[in-house]
Amino acid sequence: MNYELCFDDKVKDFIGKHLKDDVNRLALAKFPDDIDREFVVRQIHARQVLNKKLPSWAENDGLIFPKKLSLEQSSSELTALYKKSLLSDVDEMARIAICENQCQSVVMTKTLIDLTGGMGVDTAFLSDNFDHAFYVEMQEELCEIARHNFKVLNKNITVVNDNAEHFLQDCEDVDCIYLDPARRDEYGRKMVSLHDCSPDVVELHDLLMKKAKRILIKVSPMLDIEMIKKELKDISEIHVVAVRNECKEILIAMQTHKESVSSINIIATDLREKWNIVFTEDEEQNAQWTLADNIKKYLYEPGAACMKAGCFKLLSQRYALDKLHRNSHLYTSDELVPDFPGRIFEVIDVMPFDKKAKKEISLRCQQPKANVAVRNFPLSTEELKKNLGLHDGGEFYIFGTTMKGENKVIVLTKKL
Repeated sequence: MNYELCFDDKVKDFIGKHLKDDVNRLALAKFPDDIDREFVVRQIHARQVLNKKLPSWAENDGLIFPKKLSLEQSSSELTALYKKSLLSDVDEMARIAICENQCQSVVMTKTLIDLTGGMGVDTAFLSDNFDHAFYVEMQEELCEIARHNFKVLNKNITVVNDNAEHFLQDCEDVDCIYLDPARRDEYGRKMVSLHDCSPDVVELHDLLMKKAKRILIKVSPMLDIEMIKKELKDISEIHVVAVRNECKEILIAMQTHKESVSSINIIATDLREKWNIVFTEDEEQNAQWTLADNIKKYLYEPGAACMKAGCFKLLSQRYALDKLHRNSHLYTSDELVPDFPGRIFEVIDVMPFDKKAKKEISLRCQQPKANVAVRNFPLSTEELKKNLGLHDGGEFYIFGTTMKGENKVIVLTKKL
C-alpha cells in the first residue's frame, strides 16, 4: 500500500472527525468512495487504544499505525522513555573510546541498531541518543509504515527489511544493539526460556558482544530471572519495570570491554508510583532480616517489580522492617517508612483465621465489600472472599497470611 497516497488531508480530516466514534459501528457505516474503510477504521481504533499508552503518537495526525498485534506488542511511551534513559550516557562512552585509542581528532559517530523493529516506538525514542540508527524488521508492511513515521517524526533512522540474524552477520560494529525478541511461538504459547524467543539471543550472544559495545534486551516479565541468568552470559544489569504495580518488561543490559562482575545489579522500579530499589544478588542472599512476633501499626506489601526481582530479605534489613514469615513477603513496623517500594497500609485489626473471622469482618465492614489478597495462605483470593462473604471493592484491604509460628491470620487494613 502506498501510504503517502492513501493518507492525504481528506483522510486525516475524516479520522479527526470520527476519533471518538464506536469503531464497530463505524465499520458498518457508509463511507465516501475515495476513502479506504478498513484503513481508516484501523487508524481510529489505534489512536483510541494508544491514547493513554502512547499519547504523543496518538495525537500526531501524521502517523500511521499497523495492525492490532503490533499495537499490543509495542512499548508504552513511559517504558520507552525509561529505556532511553538507560542509554543516555553514550556520549561518555564515546569519549572513553577516543581516549583509549589516543586519537583526539577522531570524530565519533554513535550508532544504534534495533534488530526487532516492530512498530518502531523503541527505535524512535532510543535514536535520540545516537547520531544514526538502523531499524531492522522482517515484515515489509511494518517497514513501509516505519519509513513514513520516522520521516514525520524527523528521525535519522534507516529502515532495513531483513531478519535480525542475517543483518547482524554483515553489519559493521556499532555502539549499541537493542532487541525485543518475539515472546510467543506460532501456536500462541507463552515462552519460558530465552531459547524459545525469536531471535534466540542466547545463540546470538557471541556475535552481539562482538558487534556492539552495549546490548539492551527487552524480554517478557513472565520469564524467570534465575533462568535468564543461567542462560545468558555477561549480564551487567537486570531491570524489572512496572507501571501501576503491574510488571511490564524485564530489561537485560550487557556491556563489552568491561571487567566481569561477580554479582549482577538488579533494579526494580515502578514508573508511575515513582520508586526504585537497586541491589545485587549477593546483597539479597547475605541480608540480615528479622521476623515479627506480631503485626504492628503498619503493613507493607512489596511492589510487583520488587516481588519479580526477588528482593525479600533485603527489604527487612534496608527499611528496618519485620517480616511476617519467611515465605509471606509482607512486612510490618510501628514507625511509618514512607519511601518503601510498594504499598503501605494502616492496620485496623488482626484476627485468627477461624470460624469467628467472618463475623468479626462483617462487624468491621459496614458493607460486604473489601479488597482481598492472600500471601502464603492455604486459600486462594477467591476462596477467602467466599469464606468471609465478601465482594470486591470498598475502602478496606484484607490480607490472609501466615505468621512466623505458622499461625494463619486475617489482617484488616486501610491503604495510606
